[in-house]
Amino acid sequence: MFNASAFVPSTAHRTVRAVAVLGLVAVLAACGSNVKLDDVPVVDRTGTGVAGGAGAGGQSGAVDPRGVSGVSVGGDNAAQPNAMSRIVYFDYDSFEVKGDFAAVLETNARYLNANRSRRVNLEGHTDERGGREYNLALGQKRSEAVRRSLSLLGVQESQMEAVSFGEEKPAQTGFDEAAFSKNRRVELTYR
Repeated sequence: MFNASAFVPSTAHRTVRAVAVLGLVAVLAACGSNVKLDDVPVVDRTGTGVAGGAGAGGQSGAVDPRGVSGVSVGGDNAAQPNAMSRIVYFDYDSFEVKGDFAAVLETNARYLNANRSRRVNLEGHTDERGGREYNLALGQKRSEAVRRSLSLLGVQESQMEAVSFGEEKPAQTGFDEAAFSKNRRVELTYR
């Protein structure tokens, strides 16, 4: 049998519902903002240009009206020692340092031992064959192999950092053995 009185809200239910509605209204009112975003004055601070003709990028070191001074940044090869080979190549799928590159490692070790303040990144690379994760791991193993070789030649561990780029920075593009052999390498980049 249907009982209609069971669906009529009691006084307690009506009071709870009224308090909930008032609470919701109070929360929504608090979310509103009195800040008038359209009334904010706009000030032109671009100025009239840099005094002294600094040119694009502020390369002259002049201070522009905004108080920002230019910075001179050297290129990638600015701090690299001249007349010294800095690349060690590897065979396919190998991280064994070949005897052909002993002179390269000895020359770099001599330079690093004479200049203890210099640091070098040992950047491991691979060719495009193999998966991404595999190539990153192989590049890391190659850079670690060069690191061990330099360490045996007296270079301090604090001077070297072994990193891997995998196949991400090829020295040569192409899908033949000539291109692949140039990409299987460790580059010694001084900083």
